[in-house]
Amino acid sequence: MGRMGTTMRLSLVVPCYNEVEVIARFHQALTRELTATGRPYEILYVDDGSTDGTLEALVELAATDESVRYLSFSRNFGKESAMLAGLRYATGDAVVIMDADLQHPPELIGRMLTENERGFDQVIARRNRTGDPARS
Repeated sequence: MGRMGTTMRLSLVVPCYNEVEVIARFHQALTRELTATGRPYEILYVDDGSTDGTLEALVELAATDESVRYLSFSRNFGKESAMLAGLRYATGDAVVIMDADLQHPPELIGRMLTENERGFDQVIARRNRTGDPARS
């Protein structure tokens, strides 16, 4: 089935490890951007064995936001395992993988979707290091 004439459902996969300090702010920014796209979406948080209350924060988000689902690992398996688990459980037509630490600005989602609609199967945001402190 082609993209034309159908509403693409978007899945956001968000690996999390000890993100309790930023998760509420991240979720608010992410929800604002997703709502602005006008598309149906789900957010799938994957807790990678956090020890700081991240899981409890995700349980609360899922209880108050019907677009949120979460997975939780019993211990830390690493970001790659969290991404793969998220991809396995994502139900959308397109998937965006994004870190919860706001290193990936949620504002990029709309631009990424535009590129996808132009026919690109994979759209990868590359970080521009302009303005980062110099490393020695």
